[in-house]
Amino acid sequence: MPADPIALTQDLVRCPSVTPLEGGALSYLEKTLKAAGFTVHRMTFSEPGAEDVENFYARIGTTGPHLALAGHTDVVPTGDESAWTHPPFASKIENGILYGRGTTDMKGGIACMMAAALDHLAANGGKPKKGSISFLITGDEEGIAVNGTPKLLQWCADRGEKFDHCLLGEPSNVTELGDTIKIGRRGSLNGHLIVTGKQGHVAYPDRAINPVRGIVRLIEAIQSEPLDAGNENFPPSNLEFVSVDVGNKTVNLIPGEARAQFNIRFNDMHTLDSLKALLQQRAEKVSQGKIKFEFKFQPSNAGVFVTKPGPFTDMVSGAVESVTGRKPTLSTTGGTSDARFITQYCPVVEFGLVGQTMHQVDERVPVAELTALTAIYRKIIDTYFAS
Repeated sequence: MPADPIALTQDLVRCPSVTPLEGGALSYLEKTLKAAGFTVHRMTFSEPGAEDVENFYARIGTTGPHLALAGHTDVVPTGDESAWTHPPFASKIENGILYGRGTTDMKGGIACMMAAALDHLAANGGKPKKGSISFLITGDEEGIAVNGTPKLLQWCADRGEKFDHCLLGEPSNVTELGDTIKIGRRGSLNGHLIVTGKQGHVAYPDRAINPVRGIVRLIEAIQSEPLDAGNENFPPSNLEFVSVDVGNKTVNLIPGEARAQFNIRFNDMHTLDSLKALLQQRAEKVSQGKIKFEFKFQPSNAGVFVTKPGPFTDMVSGAVESVTGRKPTLSTTGGTSDARFITQYCPVVEFGLVGQTMHQVDERVPVAELTALTAIYRKIIDTYFAS
């Protein structure tokens, strides 16, 4: 009997694994995959200043090619539970719709991957047709991503585990299942521009230096030219100032400091270091030593990545089209994901459910989409090991 992705999704959603809690989700995966012959490893990673996180690695097969199926079982908080049509961890189905936190992001994707892998094994005597299948699962994707996938991948590398390709089951589709495959993501850089002046009375401006004047000039100069024009894989990078603050509660005081917070979403025409240098260059050009400023950047592990179109993306695209009848767009839009870590070890693409309700009250998925996504994953796995 084929594995049931709907029942698997329901069981996972019933696990209250609000990041970074395990909530029983990894235990459920361990029990299910061990029963299918996978060798399972669970490990907890720690780091000062961050919460401990449980992670999960399971593999069946010992040779290549090695296809990794990746995802996360942690979910965002539910918000006001009284606003939900059904309790967020009850996993109820109504009129063909499965409700629950994590249904789309991304326990549904994991369940469909698991169902597809189990069906492939059952059709081939309990093992991959050739090569190896593994599951890379973290409990830290919705958190700060310190004790999750980066350390899990390093743990695998230290053991000599090598991946040929990876499929990440994030909700990639925009409006319909089959419309979008994510082949990359922009990087993200957060920081503050800080201008230091001299505090004083507004009636005596000659005795003070107003940092507001300086920060306005610097913001204008930094944003005056585009960062780039984009390329064949990415749209143009964009810089947005999201707040300006002087901490001033009175009207007769020239403040001593002004701060502006910004975020840059950047493509593969930049690196974190090249962007920092570009901002410094633009600011210095306008300040000419007359505005005292500095940049403070927040630590970032959100680098840019892209898996260039080729045989692997063609295979995934073909599987999607064969099941849905839609030729998916290869996209690099959206926020960050754990693919930014996986790309350092092997080519990776993202394909999962439609993301319209992820993180929302009444997060939900049509059960028919779970069945269709399982068929797509099964097609990908079968084709991968046949080619």
